Amino acid sequence: MNSRTLKTNRPSRRHFLKGSTAAVAAPFILPSKIWAAKTKPNDRLVMGFIGMGKQNGGLVRNFMGQGVQAVAVCDVDTNRRNNAQKMVNSHHKNSDCRAVVDFREITEDKGIDAVCIATPDHWHSVITISALANGKDVYCEKPLTHNIHESVEVIKAVKKYNRVLQTGSMQRSSSEFRIACELVRNGVIGKVKNVDISVGDPGRPCDLKEEEMEPGLNWDLWCGPGPLRPYSSVLSPRGVHNHFPSWRNYMEYGGGMVTDWGAHHIDIAQWGLGMDGSGPIEARPPEGWQQWKSKRGAQLAYKGGATITHNKGFGVHFFGTDGEVKVNRGRFAFTHKGKEIAKFEKRGDGSLGSALKTAETQFLKDAKVKLYNSSHHIRDFLSCVESRKKPITNEIVGGGSATACHLMNQAYYNGELIKWNPEKNTFRGNTGNPKWLTRDYRGEWKV
Repeated sequence: MNSRTLKTNRPSRRHFLKGSTAAVAAPFILPSKIWAAKTKPNDRLVMGFIGMGKQNGGLVRNFMGQGVQAVAVCDVDTNRRNNAQKMVNSHHKNSDCRAVVDFREITEDKGIDAVCIATPDHWHSVITISALANGKDVYCEKPLTHNIHESVEVIKAVKKYNRVLQTGSMQRSSSEFRIACELVRNGVIGKVKNVDISVGDPGRPCDLKEEEMEPGLNWDLWCGPGPLRPYSSVLSPRGVHNHFPSWRNYMEYGGGMVTDWGAHHIDIAQWGLGMDGSGPIEARPPEGWQQWKSKRGAQLAYKGGATITHNKGFGVHFFGTDGEVKVNRGRFAFTHKGKEIAKFEKRGDGSLGSALKTAETQFLKDAKVKLYNSSHHIRDFLSCVESRKKPITNEIVGGGSATACHLMNQAYYNGELIKWNPEKNTFRGNTGNPKWLTRDYRGEWKV
């Protein structure tokens, strides 16, 4: 990508002092000793937002609720871009927010401190690396990357440019998932044999029919590093919309639900298995594999014998020699040696809080393994922007979880056993194909 210097009259402001969550009125106050001498107290973190669909609509409100100053929004669709600009100006009660088509007007702006990226997946790594290279901290939606090659390059870029990155796999900031994984990591359910994950279908080739072009949409830029295909409103809905578009179902732009929800549930499975910084050693296609028809049954295998199986079920379901733990958003169930210890699966089961408290009190009181405790995903990112520590779903976590999702998809796409070296991110044992690690990048958009 060509680097360009953009003119801006915005001073660089690296820090912010106050903010509040949408649900918590108390201000987010950081101690004055953290400020560099050249930093003015009360300055707020300055952010730009890229990809202004449904997801970033919620994110920008959340960030502004934390006290962030939003100064620029970017989208290739005129209606979404202008709508986001009006929303930001209304919140800040001014008319200063810029609305741009080219993301580089944000990533290369020296007056912007951090960016939030919520584009389709095929754009994530290109924009993320541009932001990192230009001194920005990054909050990027999940999955962090479109392919394994990009996971490796994003991890390298975070280290090279010494930035902070958070992936939007926010389930790690919810207590039910943390407590479930602490039960597993502390051996409460014994040796884990398998983890079932229920996430929906793998990706498939895009075969959508051409439609009349949406006015005000830069379609070439929407396609970006992916193939330039005829316009479809399934990929980029017309105007401002209030749903999650189905570009995520197609391998050219996403990875199906295996990467979309897999970046949540496979991520939690890896957290419970203690595989952050590592990963699977095999990806296995389902029995009786048929290309584009097989939609369940693929497996990831790990050192020690545990597997993750793509199934229909609860969400994330850990099976151990001494018990089971099931967890999903707002749902939790724990069985130990055949006895039900705690359960909140549906209305009438009591409360989630009481189920989690029971599990903690009886089995985690003296736990040796205590996992990263984040109660708010965006606040965790902002705190780490100040402390320069790694947030809960940093690039190692996000890149590793994305890689696991991509490996499972490759087992579906190709129907072959993949033997994998998670430390080197390479195939082993004469399996796999280097082409499966990356994609053909179009035009100037290279990773």
